[in-house]
Parts: sequence; structure tokens; C-alpha cells
Amino acid sequence: MKTCAAFLFVLMLSWYVLAQAAIEPIDVSLVRLISNPKDYDGKVVRVIGFVNLEFEGNAIYLHEDDYRHCICKNALWIEATDEMNAKKAEFNQRYMLIQGTFNAKETGHMGLWSGSIQKISKAQVWLEKGENRMNEKDAVKVK
Repeated sequence: MKTCAAFLFVLMLSWYVLAQAAIEPIDVSLVRLISNPKDYDGKVVRVIGFVNLEFEGNAIYLHEDDYRHCICKNALWIEATDEMNAKKAEFNQRYMLIQGTFNAKETGHMGLWSGSIQKISKAQVWLEKGENRMNEKDAVKVK
């Protein structure tokens, strides 16, 4: 009986550890995502880039200049959450950390982007050098 209970405990513990590992995001640059999309397709990623929020144009760009010059292939479409849209004034046209599931096949409105980030679970303004970093509690987390 003790052996059976121990086995069940180990089985449940391993299931929990695997579930936690499966949702741990991969820190990756936008350059890697764009150049190696198949390596990250379907995986939870965490990236930093310049975010623009607008109708049919929600995206995260490598650089602000890529947005200003409409170089959409240097960007990923993002499925902005309701929480992100509610904070549009704070988030729009800022460098941000975005965490969500990368989809290499979905390239946004009219196929202009190099992939997309969906099911966003974290969105946080990335401050400039010298500015005080935000507390974790200030990030938008999606349930």
C-alpha cells in the first residue's frame, strides 16, 4: 500500500513539474523569431520590442524606426488583450516586454507581418536606461 501511495505521489509530482516546464516562457529576440520561426512555433516566448497598437496594425517591431518606415517584416502581429487595449495610452508606441504563444503561420492583417504572438499573458513597458524599472505588479497579466 505504501509503495502504491509513493508511486502515485511521484507520478503526480512529475506531472506537476512537466506542466510547469511546459508553460515556462523562452526568452528570445525578435531577430531569432523572425529568422527561425519553425523553431518557436507554438511555444510560449518572451520578447522585447517597439509596440504599436492600432486598428488592424497591432504589432511588436524590432525598432521604432521599423514602425516609422512601415517595415512590417521586421515585426510580429500581436493579438492585444482587452487589458492592453484598456492601457493603450500607456502602452502604445513604447518599447515593451510581451509574453505569449508564437504562431509562425498567422501573419496578421493582410499577411504583412512575419508571424504573430497570441494568447498574451504578460505585457509590460520596458523603460529606458536610467529609468526606474516597474514592479512586477505593474505588468498587465492575463488570466
